[in-house]
Amino acid sequence: MVGFELQRARYRAEFMLGALLTLSALAFPHRVLADPATPAAERFHAKIEPILQKYCYDCHGYGEHKGNHAFDAYKSDQDLIGDTKLWLAALKNVRSGIMPPPDEDRPTEDERRILFDWIERDAFQTDPSDPDPGRVTLRRLNRVEYRNTIRDLTGVDYDTSKQFPPDDSGYGFDNIGDAMSVSPLLTEEFLNAARAIVAQYVPSAPPDEKDPDADAAYKRVFIHGRAPDDPAHRDNYAREILRGFARRAYRRTPDEHTVDRLLELTKAIPSSAEPSFESEISTAMIAVLASPRFLFRVEEPATQDAKTPHPEVDEFSLASRLSYFLWSTMPDEELLAAAERGELRKNLASHVERMLKDPKSYALAENFAGQWLRARDVAHVDIDPVGALGYQHEMEELRAQYFRIRHERDRPRKDDKADATDKPADVHELNWEEREKLRERYRRVKEIGAMFDDKLRRAMRDETEQYFNYVVHENRDVLDLVDSDYTFLNETLAKHYGVKGVQGEEMRRVVLPADSPRGGVLTQATILAVTSNPNRTSPVKRGLFVLDNILGYPPPPPPPPNVPLLETADTGIHDRQPTVRELQERHRREPLCAACHARMDPLGLALENFNALGMWRDTENDQPVDPSGTLLSGEKFDGIRQLKAIIKQQHRQDFYRCLTEKLLTYALGRGLEYYDEYTVDQIVARLDRDNGKFSALLMGVIESAPFQKQRR
Repeated sequence: MVGFELQRARYRAEFMLGALLTLSALAFPHRVLADPATPAAERFHAKIEPILQKYCYDCHGYGEHKGNHAFDAYKSDQDLIGDTKLWLAALKNVRSGIMPPPDEDRPTEDERRILFDWIERDAFQTDPSDPDPGRVTLRRLNRVEYRNTIRDLTGVDYDTSKQFPPDDSGYGFDNIGDAMSVSPLLTEEFLNAARAIVAQYVPSAPPDEKDPDADAAYKRVFIHGRAPDDPAHRDNYAREILRGFARRAYRRTPDEHTVDRLLELTKAIPSSAEPSFESEISTAMIAVLASPRFLFRVEEPATQDAKTPHPEVDEFSLASRLSYFLWSTMPDEELLAAAERGELRKNLASHVERMLKDPKSYALAENFAGQWLRARDVAHVDIDPVGALGYQHEMEELRAQYFRIRHERDRPRKDDKADATDKPADVHELNWEEREKLRERYRRVKEIGAMFDDKLRRAMRDETEQYFNYVVHENRDVLDLVDSDYTFLNETLAKHYGVKGVQGEEMRRVVLPADSPRGGVLTQATILAVTSNPNRTSPVKRGLFVLDNILGYPPPPPPPPNVPLLETADTGIHDRQPTVRELQERHRREPLCAACHARMDPLGLALENFNALGMWRDTENDQPVDPSGTLLSGEKFDGIRQLKAIIKQQHRQDFYRCLTEKLLTYALGRGLEYYDEYTVDQIVARLDRDNGKFSALLMGVIESAPFQKQRR
């Protein structure tokens, strides 16, 4: 037993050391700052500075430092051109139309193109022939990936949601390498999980030959049946089993040194345990499942040539990038075999096509769209249906009337000689009947409040996932995600939306009525619910969602401290309950709030016809809903239908770019940096050429330099 504990302690030390060494080997962003005498500085003064002076210096020059930026305040050309944060902010703000402000003159399309090209080629020092793929982020398997990988490797369904803590998220996703730390406690949990999984996977003894099911389970691990008696043959058999298991677990062919070490571990079983071939194999497999090579996606370059600054990742690394991107699990045998033969990269398109046909590709909808569109959150979002449906004040009035009548009934009755000013004796009976009516109304409102149950929540999430999955597998125009004439419904969700003719609990594609405001992800109940407050809509949350996830515009700065709640705003309306729009308009009168809310509020108010449960309404607090607004870029709209049309027509490129950035972030497991702008440009151009087909986006990501290569 002591030997086994020493081996375990040695393994834990090796695990932490291996993880730390791998992390320390990561390449971080690097660049050489421009020299004042370089053509970059010359081109800046000749072409870029006149544009900045014409459109930007009134606020960011000549002594003005709005936003703490002034183009003419740098000590040298080198400092100015080398400030990538400045130029990335300028690129995004000008591209989105946030800068210059709407009431100022704006650069022409030619001027914008000159500015953008200079930023990417000179300030970012992009080499179009060999774009910087960025830093390689060492990624641990998150809970979903771990569970799927264990299932495909061993057939054991290990519930990671109960055993492991929730994964931290970064940039909106839980597969971001920088966000996934490994604590000593989590390391211990990985070891405990490995023991539990192997105990289920590896039979403890050879089966009875008369039991075919047990024999099949045994041969799943012990491919040739019982171990031979001869020690040499026994070791060779163990090597064969462990080599095959490690190959799949490590997602690459293990070298012989690794197999030798695993074979050594088969001898390190506890002295208290009865020695057997099965227990020896189990010990080595526990080490495999708790190894950094299994828990982390360690990637290697295809060439060790130091003269190649951005080598392609080797084919095993590419196989893992593909499988965890599209399937959220390990590569299958076909991917591994192609990588071993060196034939994966040259047959990439056919492998992607095959992978999309596999049911495992639904993971892209669950784990990418589920986080991008927040469909995962709808199962846990806190919504008070009574308040969301506008019955909150009625409930309060019902309670007040109920207690008033009960107080009236319980008051002592006066004698028969009461004067004529007293109420008649039958008031108690009359009030009792009124109280029963109030009770019935109260019960009806409570029943409405119970409608937002798990069944409806599941249907909401299914709509979003299956809608996205349909766009992927039918290779639809990605603008269908903004607006379309169809969605996915079952009877429960159809009733919630008021769509007739849908029966049964199976989700199916439904063509929407011609006058329906639905279609596209913005009008799906998942997004409408998760971007609301518990008892009312939130134009701010909804507007921020559209900015960040549909248009991809830079988010406004966080609000100043001690901003009062919206509900406490004094609107000057005292004879009725004000609408959310009226509260927002009062809030925007504050100078500190106006600029940011002008960016968010019109987008969120366009969705005000949908309550916090995603149901359509024409009135709020007995007032007509006003969903009109004006975008910061100047377009006016009257409701969500017109807003969706504006996004599809005038802001198509913005949506293409936003979706590209989200999918690329998810695929790479890291946030995008300034050096990724050129890659995003190329994918957006490809989408534009291919009429927005999802395949253009997907293959654009997979064939991009950041996905195919790594920085040495």
